Amino acid sequence: MSRPTLAEFEQAALILRPLITHTPLEGSEYLSELLGVPVRLKLENLQRTGSFKIRGAAYRLSRLTEQERSRGVVAASAGNHAQGVARAAQRLGIPATIFMPLGVPLPKLLATRGYGAEVVLEGATVETPLRLAAEFAERTGAVLIHPYDHRDIVIGQGTLGLELWDDLPEVETVLVGIGGGGLIAGVASAIKARAAAEGRTVRVIGVQAENSAAYPVSLEAGRPIEVATSPTIADGIAVARPGDVPFEIIKDVVDEVVTVTDDDIARAILVLLERAKLVVEPAGAVGVAAILTGQVRATGPTVSILSGGNIDPLLLQRVVSHGLAASARYMSLHIPLPDRPGQLARVSELLAQVGANVIEVMHTRHGQGLQISEVILQLSVEIRGEEHRLQVIAALEDAGFEPSVVQD
Repeated sequence: MSRPTLAEFEQAALILRPLITHTPLEGSEYLSELLGVPVRLKLENLQRTGSFKIRGAAYRLSRLTEQERSRGVVAASAGNHAQGVARAAQRLGIPATIFMPLGVPLPKLLATRGYGAEVVLEGATVETPLRLAAEFAERTGAVLIHPYDHRDIVIGQGTLGLELWDDLPEVETVLVGIGGGGLIAGVASAIKARAAAEGRTVRVIGVQAENSAAYPVSLEAGRPIEVATSPTIADGIAVARPGDVPFEIIKDVVDEVVTVTDDDIARAILVLLERAKLVVEPAGAVGVAAILTGQVRATGPTVSILSGGNIDPLLLQRVVSHGLAASARYMSLHIPLPDRPGQLARVSELLAQVGANVIEVMHTRHGQGLQISEVILQLSVEIRGEEHRLQVIAALEDAGFEPSVVQD
């Protein structure tokens, strides 16, 4: 397969102009100070449908023949790809059927239906919708729209790279999250082609969730390798095997791939909420997570692509709590107490003395391993960082208590 050319990306950008939004590029003083170079955020979380996926979907659909359009399109997705395909199909007047798993977050389900697609809910995970979508395409003749493993998808996603260059031609480093690889393959190809045309180079770094990192081992092997994945909050990039089409591009144009943990990602989401006032889904925050963990070495203007903002409010609530704990801003303690008056008041007094704000308290006599004369105090407190966390624990221990930290 030939690598997409700069002319193809530029043509795609013209086609997509009425279908997508040219998203903003905003500076971050906090991240700039941390990294030591100017850092900008590409706000693709503000894209139509809330993610970059509409770029590839709209370009792929725009390339269909009239006969293919008349047969309709079908896709399988738990979120962003579903919305991208549904919205693009609506704008282009193409019937769309989307298979989604039963547990799909309600906002994503309602949005996909709101764009006019027929939604079929089936299966506990996305594997079942993928199978059913393929069977539907075989049975009806509908065109199956893959989320990343198609050349047109890569070209459509790559228009983001051209936008980035137009807004910041002095960019030297770009951070992009990687799932199947369609976004980074397109962005890296497009921006490097544009830079080369002007005698410049740009470094592109891919970021994967540690629990679903197929690219490091695949790049080392020189071919796509399927890896065993573990659950991750970054479900938008939880892909066990690289796409064949993007992999062939990525191995030539991406300079480095790093991984981040779920704790790192939760911390990044919290930073974006507090410092930039931006709501970003876990998969869209991995580039910022890589900056926060010191994995990015940059010598000039750096851009992290916030690839999407479609996060379920209930998940956001849990992620914020987890991010606070990971940032040493929140702590849950488990403290055995003798069952006599004044113990709870004594603990409260100690916490007040060290400036720890109590959020929640549970005091119970019921629990495994408790003596008849013991109770358990479980409480959650706000703290001001790692040093304060150690101070709180030390104050309790110095008073004769035996606190243990409950992992979030």
